[in-house]
Amino acid sequence: MRKVKNKKVLVAISLKQSFQNATGQAGSWRKKKKVMVAMSGGVDSSVAAALLKKAGFDVVGVFMKCWTEDLEKRCRNLTDDEYTARRVAVKLGIPFYKFDFTREYKKKVIDYFVKEYAKGKTPNPDVMCNKEIKFGLFYDKAISLGFDFVATGHYTQVRKGRFGINLFCGKDPTKDQSYFLYRVASERFKKVIFPVGKYYKTKVRKIAKALDLPNAARKDSQGICFVGKVKLDDFLKNYIQEKPGKIVTKDGEIIGEHQGVYFYTIGQRKGIRLPGGPFYVLDKNVKENLLIVTRNEKDLYKKELLAENINWLSAREPKLPLRIKAQIRYRQKAMPATIEPFSHKTIKIIFDNFQRAISPGQSAVFYRGKKLLGGGIIKN
Repeated sequence: MRKVKNKKVLVAISLKQSFQNATGQAGSWRKKKKVMVAMSGGVDSSVAAALLKKAGFDVVGVFMKCWTEDLEKRCRNLTDDEYTARRVAVKLGIPFYKFDFTREYKKKVIDYFVKEYAKGKTPNPDVMCNKEIKFGLFYDKAISLGFDFVATGHYTQVRKGRFGINLFCGKDPTKDQSYFLYRVASERFKKVIFPVGKYYKTKVRKIAKALDLPNAARKDSQGICFVGKVKLDDFLKNYIQEKPGKIVTKDGEIIGEHQGVYFYTIGQRKGIRLPGGPFYVLDKNVKENLLIVTRNEKDLYKKELLAENINWLSAREPKLPLRIKAQIRYRQKAMPATIEPFSHKTIKIIFDNFQRAISPGQSAVFYRGKKLLGGGIIKN
């Protein structure tokens, strides 16, 4: 009687086949490929490294230090993350290193984040972190050191198409992270592997448990990219001073006082601290230091927005107008819309249905089905 392969072997075979289908490199397995894996200490990147080793890659794990020492103790102890990542590397029997990107992260991510908030906008640091750090500095360093690929624990899928590499949503819709990747140069995905993108998170947990990884039951990290779970107000107050001003209705009636318009987000209800509510943040006038609120939640709904800093993942920009589905914040469903030209560097997005709390500074990301087309920064 033929012996049935165990689950661990089947996982390795499945990943190997997926890699071949995505890159068209079926013959590349004759030569062992080198892959550098960004290991955060979380279960996703740990399973990514484990699967790649099982699939026959020469795997090296790297922990990226991207936060400064003076705020680590107040915000999050990253030593725990690094320690956990090292334990996983020892368990897997792979080399492990640390890259210090604190200076670059401060300049390219934190400074951008704070600058945009100071303008009254609501930027997404994870989008910039992926572009500048994970698939910027980390990617460049790995390739310059002679690695064939880089890998992360993103829930996203790379597939080879007729005209090049395409990016698709992760299989698990509750964990999909394609939204954060639209600003990465598309040619870079030719040398990127997302091993967990074809799995549900529950399956990733089961794989971690089956492989006896030390962080199999570790909770998911939350909060600002690389910084962790810290209140946004507390974080911003380290960089932006409080500036008291008036809270007004859309008709200009003064009804209260705020400590700084920067600390509020369009659509926010909690934290306004006004009697007779609920009130919702409708707009922010940074120039006059006014926080504009409304009692009527319907005021938050709009059908149109303008977007700038557009990045298309295809080799050629599509012709407009274009029917797509657009997602205006992470974990929000992409909704049917039409993209129309507006100016040389700006496009207009017209939704079929009203959208709540469209926020300048956030990203509007475009899809066709599960395929990521590109995106831009919401202007108004």
